[in-house]
Amino acid sequence: MSESTSSVLSRLVLALTTFWRILVDARFAGQVAGLRAASPSAGPQTRRPTTPRLKEVEPNAGLQLLGLLQQEGRFIDFLQEDVGAYSDSEVGAAARVVHEGCRKTLRQHFVIEAVRTESEGTRVTLPEGFDASTVRLTGRVVGRAPFTGNLTHRGWRVSEIKLPQVAAGHDLAIVAPAEVEL
Repeated sequence: MSESTSSVLSRLVLALTTFWRILVDARFAGQVAGLRAASPSAGPQTRRPTTPRLKEVEPNAGLQLLGLLQQEGRFIDFLQEDVGAYSDSEVGAAARVVHEGCRKTLRQHFVIEAVRTESEGTRVTLPEGFDASTVRLTGRVVGRAPFTGNLTHRGWRVSEIKLPQVAAGHDLAIVAPAEVEL
């Protein structure tokens, strides 16, 4: 800090000009309030929650999974089809085949477990500091934890991934190659 900004007179001038600008400029006042809330000396009650930093996701694993779901369950074919022209029984029969193939793919390449072990409908209490990435609160959410409510979905977590290795140069964006019968 330079001598000129640390002197009492300089700080007094800064305080007065800042005070005046806060009174006449609402946008500036909001910026000062934001700085004050983010200041470590403001205390935990006035500190704003930090926004998590977003990171790029590598799309190759998603493309690989989409290809595997197509290969075993014809997943993309089913979703790309306009099922409005088919009867409910025809759609149901097709859905059964797609379900079987996609379920086989998931079980072959992932270990998937419930986030919560309680049965759905069970009354649960979430303590202060619970992991909000594993539980989503729904309904009328007010106040602070602990929260007590009914478990409406147990949630799913992948505990193991067993995707196959891919040859160098393989284009994972081709999730289903075109087929030509000779």
